[in-house]
Amino acid sequence: MQSTLPFTDDQWALILGASSGFGGGTAVELARRGMNIFGVHFDRAATMPNVERIIGDIESCGRKAVFFNINASDPGKRSETVAAMKRELALSPNATIRTLLHSLAFGTLRPFVGTKSEDSLTQPQMDMTLDVMANSLVYWTQSVFFEGLMKRGGRIFAMTSSGGHSALPNYGAVSAAKAALESHIRQLAMELGPYGITANSILAGVTDTPALRKIPGAVSMLDIAKAKNPQLRTTTPNDVARAIALLSQDDAYFISGNVIGVDGGEDIVSYIGQKSPTELA
Repeated sequence: MQSTLPFTDDQWALILGASSGFGGGTAVELARRGMNIFGVHFDRAATMPNVERIIGDIESCGRKAVFFNINASDPGKRSETVAAMKRELALSPNATIRTLLHSLAFGTLRPFVGTKSEDSLTQPQMDMTLDVMANSLVYWTQSVFFEGLMKRGGRIFAMTSSGGHSALPNYGAVSAAKAALESHIRQLAMELGPYGITANSILAGVTDTPALRKIPGAVSMLDIAKAKNPQLRTTTPNDVARAIALLSQDDAYFISGNVIGVDGGEDIVSYIGQKSPTELA
């Protein structure tokens, strides 16, 4: 009997930031729908059990999980990883990277102008945040494209947030990175369009992930998001993973260059105090 899964054994996803949050959830969801997974992550011993769990979940779907524990912004490590992926894809004549997800969350959370000079954001911290959380998308895309690992039908996604168009305490460098990331996606959509490759930003709602928990006031952010979200709950990694899986399918071939909200409408609501149907009755 022919498989009814939307993806085939020779289609792979490359997930940058695959060890938790949106990246981990998307890796498992795409595997559940038929893709093999290349995962790039940067973890020490304390968080490796979660990486191993994600790998186990992928393999339990009958799919391959090839993970690389590296600094994704290191040019040498990127080159080595792309070479290793190319060798893996060479084992199957039609193998290709169908989906590339940029979900790297490693940046500095400091004010531009603190109460003292030493409490303020430094140039190396700004440069590092922009490099990891925005510019690395371009470099990975270049490597994958020029090595012939992504072809017509490819899908590129980058995780942005409402911080890309709003201001939050201590979030300035990350906000700048998100805005730059959206700009990079627009440029990639234009330049890769003739090759049949799409690129979109995914704007998730406030989601309880390890990255969010590093932001001062994270618990309050979750409470506010839930209070104003039209669906009366916060976004989950699985919400985002399912949207990316949907947009990775053939029928999404003409959706490109957008910032796509996956937040239940949270970002459009500017007040707190939604009521449930029970309360409205």
